[in-house]
Amino acid sequence: MKGLRVERRKKIEVRAAQLIAEEMTLQELRKARKITQVRVAKELGITQNGVSRIEKRSDLLLSTLRRTIEAMGGNLSLVAQFPDQKPVVLSGIAADDPPPKGRRTTLTRDAG
Repeated sequence: MKGLRVERRKKIEVRAAQLIAEEMTLQELRKARKITQVRVAKELGITQNGVSRIEKRSDLLLSTLRRTIEAMGGNLSLVAQFPDQKPVVLSGIAADDPPPKGRRTTLTRDAG
């Protein structure tokens, strides 16, 4: 990096930041948003230690993940991706309320 021109180095740093932002742990996301564990804990009604434990878990309930993201000011959406169709946003999965009755999403395969 030292041997690169300043413009080239800046482009590389910007792209590196973009790639890092595409995939983060909950802890990295919270820190990137400049939010403390104490603030998230107050929003969730738990202790700071509880937030620390949530951030270290590799397997969370969707409801816990949703509430944690909301405590940071965001919204959680889940997307199913298949190689033979466009991504599908799943509804009624991470929400408190079930999806409206009679509403179903039909997945179809491309004819080919």
